[in-house]
Amino acid sequence: MRRRDLLLAALASTAAGPWAWADEPFERLRAGGLVILMRHAQTVPGTGDPPGFRFGDCATQRNLSEEGRDQARRIGEKLRAERVPVDRVLTSAWCRCRDTAELLDLGPVEHLQPLDSFFEDRSLRDRHRAGMLEFIGAWRDPGNAVLVTHQVNIMAVSGVFPASGEVVVMTGGEQPRVVGRLRL
Repeated sequence: MRRRDLLLAALASTAAGPWAWADEPFERLRAGGLVILMRHAQTVPGTGDPPGFRFGDCATQRNLSEEGRDQARRIGEKLRAERVPVDRVLTSAWCRCRDTAELLDLGPVEHLQPLDSFFEDRSLRDRHRAGMLEFIGAWRDPGNAVLVTHQVNIMAVSGVFPASGEVVVMTGGEQPRVVGRLRL
């Protein structure tokens, strides 16, 4: 097994299961200073985007299903009910991510380019991974950052393969690491 594969396996094992926490997850999230990586909510069936995909034209993309829209709202409601402080909400430019971030209703939504999918162009993986790790490593705010992105992006930085709407929580600092995951 290659070194990279061992590292990814180790990262994934530290986040196994929906409650891989040393303490109560919302207590830790209320303390702040974490990065909440969230895979966009459930979409209409499919993988990737249909032929003719264009940024800025949601009609050409695979979008959230009605269940996904409800899922995003419920996740935002749960985080607000648990008093999880959020200082920033950042998202991929894809409509399914932007819609998820807006439906969470946790604050103003900003685009962060490294959160854009590289599913169709794997040559972008290292650049997006580096940009995400740079953001995560620099996060030191008292609240949490919410990053709404895609499965491939979350897998690249955490080793976790998240379900739609699943949350993977990482620490910031010089050595970011997975501290838990939630399916809300």
